[in-house]
Amino acid sequence: MGIYYILKRHGIFFGILFIYRNLLQRIFNIIIGNQFNLKKIYIHSSAKIVGHKNIVIGQNFYAGRDLWLEAVYSHGELKYNPKILIKNNVAINDSVHIAATNYIEIGNNVLMASKIFISDHIHGDYSGDEQSSPETAPNIRPVNSDKSVIIEDNVWLGEFVSVLPGVIIGKGSIIGCNSVVSKCIPPYSIAVGNPARVVKKYNFTTKIWERYGLFK
Repeated sequence: MGIYYILKRHGIFFGILFIYRNLLQRIFNIIIGNQFNLKKIYIHSSAKIVGHKNIVIGQNFYAGRDLWLEAVYSHGELKYNPKILIKNNVAINDSVHIAATNYIEIGNNVLMASKIFISDHIHGDYSGDEQSSPETAPNIRPVNSDKSVIIEDNVWLGEFVSVLPGVIIGKGSIIGCNSVVSKCIPPYSIAVGNPARVVKKYNFTTKIWERYGLFK
C-alpha cells in the first residue's frame, strides 16, 4: 500500500502517519543492522531482542511482527552462557519466540510460519532422582540448560509449531501445523502431530515424497 493510495483514500493526516511509521521502521532496522553488522535485514519494530551480544544473525534476514529472541543469561541464582545462531536467508513470520539458555541454531534458508515456539530449556526437572515438586511455583523451578536445538538448512515450520529441547530437525524437512517436535526428525522428512511423527520421506531416485512407516 503506497503513499499515493493512502493520501487519496484517507487524506493528509493518515498519509503523514504512514510516512512517520515507515521512517521509524527504517531507523529501527538501521539500528538493528548496526548491532548485528548486517546490510540486508528486516525486523518489524515490535520485536523484542534480549541478550543481543549472544545472538548472531546472518544476511538477508526477515522477521514479521512480535518476534521475540531471548538469550537468557540468568534465572534466579543460576547463570548461563547462551547462544542463538541464525544463518543466512531465514524468513520468520509473526509472533515467533526463540529462547535459549544453551544453544539454538537455525540453518540457511529456513522458513517459519507464525506463532512458533523454539526452546532449548524447560522449567524444572521431571526425570531422574531429583525431580521438581508440583508444589513449587513453575517460575522458580531450576531451568534445565544442558540441551540444544538445531534446525538444519531448508527446513519449513508450519503454523503453531513447538520445538522442544534436545531436538535436531534434519535438512530439507517440513513440520506440519500444530505439531510438537519432542524428538529428532531425520533429513528430508515430513512430520506432523503431537508428538511429531514422520509421515513421508523424500525419495531422491523417484523425486517423490513417499509415505513412511505406518502411514504407507
